[in-house]
Amino acid sequence: MKRGFTTTILHSDLDQPIEHNSVHKPMHLAVAYGYSDARELAKVFKGELPGFVYGRQGNPTAAALEAKVTKMEDGIATACFSTGMAAIAAVCTALLREGDHVVSSSFLFGNTNSLFGTYNTQGFDISFVDATRVDEVARAIRPDTRLVFVETIANPRTQVADLARIGELCKKQGLLYVVDNTMTSPYLYQPKRHHAGLVINSLTKYIGGHGNALGGAVTDTGLYDWTRFPNINDSYKNQKPALWGMQQIRKKGLRDIGSTLAAEVAHRIAVGAETLALRMERSSDNALRLARLLAGNSRVKKVYYPGLEDHPQHRLAGELFKTYGALMAIELKEGIDCFDFLNRLKLVISSSHLGDNRTLAIPIAHTIYWEMGPQRRAEMGIADSLIRLSIGIEDFDDLADDFRQALDQAKA
Repeated sequence: MKRGFTTTILHSDLDQPIEHNSVHKPMHLAVAYGYSDARELAKVFKGELPGFVYGRQGNPTAAALEAKVTKMEDGIATACFSTGMAAIAAVCTALLREGDHVVSSSFLFGNTNSLFGTYNTQGFDISFVDATRVDEVARAIRPDTRLVFVETIANPRTQVADLARIGELCKKQGLLYVVDNTMTSPYLYQPKRHHAGLVINSLTKYIGGHGNALGGAVTDTGLYDWTRFPNINDSYKNQKPALWGMQQIRKKGLRDIGSTLAAEVAHRIAVGAETLALRMERSSDNALRLARLLAGNSRVKKVYYPGLEDHPQHRLAGELFKTYGALMAIELKEGIDCFDFLNRLKLVISSSHLGDNRTLAIPIAHTIYWEMGPQRRAEMGIADSLIRLSIGIEDFDDLADDFRQALDQAKA
């Protein structure tokens, strides 16, 4: 019997027997794992048998979370990491070599932009393009291009990548298509629908949802033919080709770097994930209603939210996603101090996080995008007055009242 999204996540732990009839997978805190047969230990090391050998390479509690995320993304395998950034770094470190080329969306999360900038000085060549236009992606592809990287909804200006057409392009060209699904979550969108080979999620955000645990994940959808990828080590070809990429990511991106997701944190994220659909429905509804309210306020210059009809990718977002998400950004009218405005908000929290149950706000240009400098910010359309809002699950009337009173006091 086919189960719905939430039912699947709630009951995934029970797909296999659990000790003492627990309804949750317990936390396994051991670092080492012993085997009565040394030959079995050797086979686990080689990847010929499933199992655990050392805590840096994973643990049973993280494995249970990996199984949940795999089901969320309709994939074949997932590797979990200590953060979402570690997951992105693992993909690049494990799969790319000096001289390889990557085509990336220019509308990137600030730290991803910083990481790719570092890689551009270390032997990888990364071209940044407008991913809302598939023709821009196509023009950037070269014979040495190894993968295409995009985010679903850009943080913070909410540009929506042309996900379906880029997926078709990558399929036609035989390129690995890597999609960061963090801003939408697997509930609102499954990149596998549009030929993504790898899907990245920051578990810290909507999947965990409660702002109390850092984590990241890479999921292999099973769609990419790894026999076409030139950088797979021969030592990782000892199993079916569909798992070659994940095997190399786990060995080179997880084991060698050591960005392991701890058992206690994995357990916390797994419990949080159970209510993902409920939280996304509520926060998305709040966001749409708030975006409409703010768009009608004379003290707000611009609202960036895919759910508004004047958003450049409004129709595309409606075709791709279950709802328009819970992320938006606003620009205040000239002369209104963004810091004073934020300080007048009584319910909304000034914070760098997003995907929390609570509504959070941050002045982008002065914080998480400050390091990239004014020229790069201008290229990305990051105005000095831009405020990113991550909308939570509060009662909408309370959110509306808070923004109204803060805007009523604003003076240009």
